[in-house]
Amino acid sequence: MDQEQNRSRISYDNPYERTMNMHFVRKLPIPRDVKQEFPVPDELREVRVKNVREIEAILSGADDRLLLIIGPCSADREDSVLEYLTKLKAVQQQVEDRIKIVPRIYTNKPRTTGDGYKGMLHQPNPMAKPDVFQGILTIRELHMRALTETGFSCADEMLYPENHRYLDDLLGYVAIGARSVENQQHRLTSSGLDIPVGMKNPTSGDYSVMLNAITAAQHSHTFIYRNWEVESMGNPYSHAILRGYVNKHGNSLPNYHYEDLVRLNEMYQKRDVRNRSVIIDTNHSNSNKQYLEQPRIAREVLHQRKLNPDIRALVKGFITESYLVDGAQKPEEAHIYGKSITDPCLGWEKTEQMIFEIADLA
Repeated sequence: MDQEQNRSRISYDNPYERTMNMHFVRKLPIPRDVKQEFPVPDELREVRVKNVREIEAILSGADDRLLLIIGPCSADREDSVLEYLTKLKAVQQQVEDRIKIVPRIYTNKPRTTGDGYKGMLHQPNPMAKPDVFQGILTIRELHMRALTETGFSCADEMLYPENHRYLDDLLGYVAIGARSVENQQHRLTSSGLDIPVGMKNPTSGDYSVMLNAITAAQHSHTFIYRNWEVESMGNPYSHAILRGYVNKHGNSLPNYHYEDLVRLNEMYQKRDVRNRSVIIDTNHSNSNKQYLEQPRIAREVLHQRKLNPDIRALVKGFITESYLVDGAQKPEEAHIYGKSITDPCLGWEKTEQMIFEIADLA
């Protein structure tokens, strides 16, 4: 049988027969169907809108409080994440005049080599095999419970732009990672979001890449999204996140020092952007993943804000990796409740102390 005859026998209605090097496991529900089955009550929609408006006010300078985007490197289990958020809520009530807390519930995790735990979306149970269908339902339930039980509209990383709509009615903040910030789809999708988007500098540390992403996100575009031709309005609350970088020798180097912030401010001034803000990531390459350094880094940046009014206007807050227990453990040996299974995190007692210190120095 020649090739043309062979092709005619292939049924393209059956995804298992498609000529790609992958197995099509199942058709996933579209976001609209998931939202209809698990809707957000009207009263919670109002809470979310209030949270988003407060974050926007801080980024615009209308509110002089600091943002603190804080939580586990990855949300690995519902019970420990919600316990952590309950503790955060109690602290938020004590510092709400100086700090707006936005908890991290990161349900997608980029992996440098592709290996390792990819987050709750892929594996709702880190000890079981991947199950994306169940993962979609699990991450929506977790963000819903966070909003219902604590009043927090949380932050997540937009690792996959097409998946954002599964959570877009629950989130208060989105981060674009260092490996995604150069991607066209991430930039254009960010321009159509109704919540603030933080753009990290790439792992190379090139500010211009990050600023190009911010510029793109703040302007309108026409593009393809989830099989639709869409027109975005532009997102004026897209902004920078400095997370340190890695040089050509593989060494981690920080970019939160005074000179780094002055340079960013000068580069911002040359850009046609509607918002000039930065959030400092206290972990990753800024700390060389030495998680116990995070409070010190926050103190140093807060001191710089006092020295220079331009830096005070520029720096709007911090992203910190924190959980119930200090450090990290391997996913396959995850026996310690509330301890990270990805990057090491600051434990709760140190976290609480750090939040009060930031509030005192703000």
